Amino acid sequence: MNRKNIAIMGILLSFIYFFTVIIFVATSSTNWLIIFDIVTMFSGIYYVFLIVVLPFSKDRNKIMAIIFAAALMIITNIAHTINLTSIQNIKNGINIPDYLQIGKNLSFVTSIEYSGWGIFLGLAFLFSSSGIENKQELKPLKITLFTCSCLCIIGFFGWLIINENLWYIASIGYGIGAVIICIELLLMGKTRPEEAKGSKNVRKSSIFLLDGLF
Repeated sequence: MNRKNIAIMGILLSFIYFFTVIIFVATSSTNWLIIFDIVTMFSGIYYVFLIVVLPFSKDRNKIMAIIFAAALMIITNIAHTINLTSIQNIKNGINIPDYLQIGKNLSFVTSIEYSGWGIFLGLAFLFSSSGIENKQELKPLKITLFTCSCLCIIGFFGWLIINENLWYIASIGYGIGAVIICIELLLMGKTRPEEAKGSKNVRKSSIFLLDGLF
């Protein structure tokens, strides 16, 4: 997979996600809610690709991170499929209980959704952070992944135990955090060719030096 393309895709998807959320909140339109569900389902799938292209140095951590990201993908797609079905039934005049709708108080579907984005994605970020080599150029990415992990997990338990508004902490972790991770991947892609060029120049200089000696 091309790391640069995945990073660009992530930035675009994040902006589409936030745009959809803002329009839905402003209009309360059912059509925009449907679009939001679809965008979120694609976002769950995207995170698996994002985790795969991270520069892991430990295979075990990579496998665990992919497993947790895949769990997020499955859970969020199930939750939003249920929500889309509920929306269609509501549009047809069928009464649907709140526990089968995302965003409703004490909703069973919301609990499934939040566990995916809070716990499973948080663990995927955590294993990704610990699985990346402790090099100077990779430290910003490691710190970002660890921070996103903490935000996702804290947001989930804050929502579960203290107040539902604390879920917005998790939203920062997987929403804004994704943009930062993708930007760091793009910057990392730019610095590596320069490093390769530098090492090539060092090899050339060594060859010329040896020629001069002999």
